[in-house]
Amino acid sequence: MTVRRGIPPLLVLLAVTGCTADEPPAYQLAQVQRAPVTEVVEAPATIGARAAATLRAPAQGTVSKLYVRDGEKVAKGQILARIRSPQATDQLDQARKAARPVAAPSTPRMASIDTSAFDRKVARHFARARAEARKVDDAAARRQLLSAIDMAETQHKANKQALSQITASLSRTVSGFTSGLTASMSSLQAASRTQAKAAVKAAESTVKALTIKAPFGGVVTLGRPSGGGGSSALSGLLGQIPGGAAQQLPAVPSGGSSGGGAAVAVGVPVSAGDPIVTVTDVSKLTLSADIDETDVLLVKPETRAEVELDAVPGATYTATVTGVGIQPMEATTGGVSYPVQLSLGAGAFDDGSAAPTPKPGMSAVARLTVRESPSAVAVPASAIVSSGRESVVWVSAGGTAQRRVVKLGAQGDAMVEVASGLAVGERVVVKGADAVRQGQPLS
Repeated sequence: MTVRRGIPPLLVLLAVTGCTADEPPAYQLAQVQRAPVTEVVEAPATIGARAAATLRAPAQGTVSKLYVRDGEKVAKGQILARIRSPQATDQLDQARKAARPVAAPSTPRMASIDTSAFDRKVARHFARARAEARKVDDAAARRQLLSAIDMAETQHKANKQALSQITASLSRTVSGFTSGLTASMSSLQAASRTQAKAAVKAAESTVKALTIKAPFGGVVTLGRPSGGGGSSALSGLLGQIPGGAAQQLPAVPSGGSSGGGAAVAVGVPVSAGDPIVTVTDVSKLTLSADIDETDVLLVKPETRAEVELDAVPGATYTATVTGVGIQPMEATTGGVSYPVQLSLGAGAFDDGSAAPTPKPGMSAVARLTVRESPSAVAVPASAIVSSGRESVVWVSAGGTAQRRVVKLGAQGDAMVEVASGLAVGERVVVKGADAVRQGQPLS
């Protein structure tokens, strides 16, 4: 619930009674004066760190080396732990073997038909036949024989040419088929090489991530892994993410990793996704406050605030608004609130001594100064009467009550600024205003 506080001025209250001296006054009047008014919005808040990252095991294995202890300060890039994972190294070896170059497939060719020996043999037969035909004494018979031999030789040449054409056509057909097959096999091999290279890169990233380094400087907190007794399917998938990205993912529930498992130590089994180390940057503390929807529009960047911590009674810290969230959250009271981020400054006790540095997660109360008016036309908050959407005060004019609609400015806990509708020196009802009626005598 939002609480507002203000700085009350010294006003002279004029007690006026419409009753006997033995009765308490029914109302009181006060003179309108100039005074400083400060409007403060109070909200619950939580201390936060500048940044925090939970580094997780990229694969199943065991913690082989720890270089830090709980609460130790580390620098960016410092090695925090090493994990031994035969599974990850085996996957890398297999990926490299699969990525080795494979010889390109040879293009099948159709065997050529060599008929030269057969052609020479046929030519000898035709020559011998002609020689025998010329020995025939009968001229007519000799001419018929030679003519038949010529016709046979012509037919043989025609058959040879037809065979040559058929062979050439078949060769072209086979060549076209084998060219398409070779192109398809080349495309498949190229895709396979790309996948193999990606698998090698992912496996190399996983093996590299087995050496856990600090992403930035801060304080380390050792995690509590599940113990590695059989990772879940999701944990197995986390181990396959390239670049050790599983280290930056939120915690994955797995048998006992939420607090029941053994603390991280050398030799302890871990599963993929188990938290190993959390690095928290506390070089600059922040504050996250939940501001009610009725007040959030008053909060602007650079708004100043004072902060009190449950863990440091009697101390007050300074803070400045750095950002106002736009996504609503359901408040604990059932309404709607908005997150407001502040940078936390130094703190001091009432005697002026320095207050200790808070730790992330500590609860606090932030009091944000949303409006200030150093010389406001001010009245006590009890003088304001709400009437629908209007703010009303009762003014003593000529000894009678006069209803006056006013516009409010900064609203403190005790005093309220009247931006318009009243003037300094006028007298208003500050007690019993709810019971006053128009024209009522105010002597």
